[in-house]
Amino acid sequence: MRLSLKSVPFRLLPVLAAAALLASGCAPAVEVAAAKDSADPACAPMMVALPDQLGDANKRPTTSQGTAAWGDPSLVILRCGVNPPGPTTDRCVGVNDVDWVIKEDNATTWTLTTYGRVPATEVVIDPNKIPSSTVLSQLSNAASKIPQARHCVSPDESLNLPNK
Repeated sequence: MRLSLKSVPFRLLPVLAAAALLASGCAPAVEVAAAKDSADPACAPMMVALPDQLGDANKRPTTSQGTAAWGDPSLVILRCGVNPPGPTTDRCVGVNDVDWVIKEDNATTWTLTTYGRVPATEVVIDPNKIPSSTVLSQLSNAASKIPQARHCVSPDESLNLPNK
């Protein structure tokens, strides 16, 4: 059975609105600093395509435009509009046609940044609490909404040595 607002008596609308507020108000908003280019229109299609869950972590409201968070406490923080990474020797992996640069900041913090997309998207995780493979596979569909102009290359491809 599908419920539409036309089928709901007018007197029940305030009850439904209060229930929706209670359901959405379970977890407080996560404070996340907006990236420099978070207002870039290219972020919008990605932000609306983000999944409601990453692994077992539910999406939570955040305090800034172009940001998202999952988990309570937060296991994953996403910011769209960060500076795109340039050429790097950091590990770069392709997941579902999206290239990600992986920087292992320390044992409990990894930063995963889209490569070849402007603006870039940055995801910060604790790999001990949620696997990077889960995060990247579930976020790549949304990240692909920002067009890719460059791709990661292997060391063999980047050398371009003449054949002897």
